[in-house]
Amino acid sequence: MAASLKKRVLIFIPAYHAETTIASVLRRIPASLQDTYDVDVLIIDDSSRDLTFAKSHEAAQQAGIPFDVRVLFNPVNQGYGGNQKIGYRYAIERGYDYVALLHGDGQYAPECLPDLLAAFNEGNPAAVYGSRMLTPTGALRGGMPLYKFVGNKILTWTQNRLLRSHLSEFHSGYRLYSVDALKTVPFERNSNDFHFDTEIIIQLMFFAKREIRELPIPTYYGDEICRVNGMSYALNVVLSTLKARFQELGIFYDRRYDCAPAALEHYTPKFEYPSTHSFAFNLVPEHSRVLDLGCAGGYMAAALKERKGCYVTGVDAWPLEGVRLDEFYLRDLNEGLDGLPVAEQDIILMLDVIEHLASPERFLDQLHESLSHNPNIQIIISTANIGFIIPRLMLLIGQFNYGKRGILDVTHTRLFTFASFRRSLEQCGFDVVEMKAVPGPFPLALGDTWLSRLLLGINQVLMKVSRGLFGYQIFARIKPRPTVAYLLDAAHAESDRKVRELQSVS
Repeated sequence: MAASLKKRVLIFIPAYHAETTIASVLRRIPASLQDTYDVDVLIIDDSSRDLTFAKSHEAAQQAGIPFDVRVLFNPVNQGYGGNQKIGYRYAIERGYDYVALLHGDGQYAPECLPDLLAAFNEGNPAAVYGSRMLTPTGALRGGMPLYKFVGNKILTWTQNRLLRSHLSEFHSGYRLYSVDALKTVPFERNSNDFHFDTEIIIQLMFFAKREIRELPIPTYYGDEICRVNGMSYALNVVLSTLKARFQELGIFYDRRYDCAPAALEHYTPKFEYPSTHSFAFNLVPEHSRVLDLGCAGGYMAAALKERKGCYVTGVDAWPLEGVRLDEFYLRDLNEGLDGLPVAEQDIILMLDVIEHLASPERFLDQLHESLSHNPNIQIIISTANIGFIIPRLMLLIGQFNYGKRGILDVTHTRLFTFASFRRSLEQCGFDVVEMKAVPGPFPLALGDTWLSRLLLGINQVLMKVSRGLFGYQIFARIKPRPTVAYLLDAAHAESDRKVRELQSVS
């Protein structure tokens, strides 16, 4: 294979107090790799207090080592995860295609590298992991202590359940990454400790939706020193996994997990269970003229047009794709309502819009002014309830994290309770015809399962006890009151009419 066509591979060896093993690990890397790949080796000594750095340099100069070997020394110990960050940054900056993590203590067999690298040729995996658990009892035969075997199995089962994944092992340190995949995740925000390995799995597999492929590897336990506190490691692994699950549900936010690919639509339709969408759809009469302010992907507008024969005008800051409405205006609502056909409508929808505006009150004032001559129009409006029990509990434990969706969506500029929302609407000139609570979108978060339906039912019961505490969103029907200017004009007109009546009598 021509050298110019070879994939570039960096074999990265993080080393800490590995003076007795580093030379052996380096010698065991198959020289045949150079036939297929352009291979370099990077050893980073994480501030060892023994002769690891000297032994690494000495081993790199030995005859028979066919690879270019670079040895670096961290002046300050960075930890297992911190050392990985430096190695992966090195691979990214120097344009490698793949980086293979190979421990300096010899626990993982360098002889497996050709098979692991070959797996990148099938499909487009983000990573290839060597698993000690794919071969039944193989780990035990290789010397893995029983307590570690059982702990590995329990932790992996727990993580698979929480992340809806099917890995045989979350805790192998034998890992190869596509450098392009590493560029897509913020691995530098991860822990510097051993649970870095868990966090990067979550980033790639759970949020970035990239494939992690596993191949069986032999297990070897020698006289290397274990530097992992088992209980602390297990606790951190479970906490990291729970945080990821909570972030998916919109309860928690951590920037290290903010690496999901951009969605094609800003929001997802929720017609099949009690939600702002189903409530609004049921309230709109057939053949109405509807103005959908902030129509997002156009799913509500399209449903009203197709299923109820409504004449629908959509307004949004983003162009519609694949949806045809009767009219559409490309407009950021922060720019106001000028030029929009507001007063000609029967129904105005503002579903989950008001909380995104820079000045909701100014917008509502302008809306009210625009409707001064159409007092019969009905407005359906919804917003998040910041008084919902989850944000309250998070505040109780000192957490207030904005996220990608949910009540604390990062694009929200104003948040309301039932009382403050009603007050804002009334002070902007609207009468509240109806205001009710909306349950949490459990089927959206958990899928349409018996569990999500059960939680939905429980939520609806609890809302009867306290809508302010258990309502996830606030849903309201409002009507504009006549403006004072309109009432003054009406008073003039009525006075003139009465004067004419008096004159006609006399």
